[in-house]
Amino acid sequence: MKFMNILIVEDEALLAKKLQNLVLRLEPNAHIVGVTNSIESTTAWLKTNAAPDLILMDIELADGQSFEIFQQTKVTSPVIFTTAYDEYALKAFKVNSIDYLLKPIKEEELSKALEKYKAWFVQKGAPALSLDINGLLQTLQQQSNNNYKDRFLVKQGQKFLPIDVNDIAYFFTKNSINYIQTKDNKKFLVDYTLDEIESSLQPKTFFRANRQIILSVSSVITVHAWFNGKLKVDVKPATYEGVVVSREKANEFKLWLGE
Repeated sequence: MKFMNILIVEDEALLAKKLQNLVLRLEPNAHIVGVTNSIESTTAWLKTNAAPDLILMDIELADGQSFEIFQQTKVTSPVIFTTAYDEYALKAFKVNSIDYLLKPIKEEELSKALEKYKAWFVQKGAPALSLDINGLLQTLQQQSNNNYKDRFLVKQGQKFLPIDVNDIAYFFTKNSINYIQTKDNKKFLVDYTLDEIESSLQPKTFFRANRQIILSVSSVITVHAWFNGKLKVDVKPATYEGVVVSREKANEFKLWLGE
């Protein structure tokens, strides 16, 4: 049987390795021709190598969304996206007949996606990427913009107040209670977990610095190199404990700030 040449696009090295092992276990005749971890490296790879039979592509990469790859170079291979998008956005993939894998990737779901690829492009000889990728991008962009919260409703005494996200400096947890800190130094209880808050915010504007705090880019004043590869962040309004970004998230944080 012909080898299935596969390119993996994933910016987390451990996940890329797990995905590679999973593919090879399901498809012993598969050949991983490359593993890239960014828009830049993927675009360069596609421009200098023969088109693979299939691409497994993460949506959120360290230097942006992988959709930008399609704008920078011609992609002639069928693509299976891997994504942490909620179900609302995944409908766009179904409409455009592009398969997807929701993280964390399950073996049985990857197996079905590979079988779908073989049924389309190997057995039927369907033309690669005859799918409406532009329609997919437009739909996802519209749905993504609509999905992010514009405001949070908080309770103050017997009143409820809407807090616009543009007025929020950061969200934080203290003594297992979650708060909103506004740019004018007001603090409000918020009835969501930080995980729920993180998934509802525009990622270009807010960043989960650690388990206790989500920062708005406008709240960051100065970033200092810290011990063991960590970062110390000065924010406004200032926090009592200070904000520390772990070594594992330091590069991602700097990219988010626009390094």
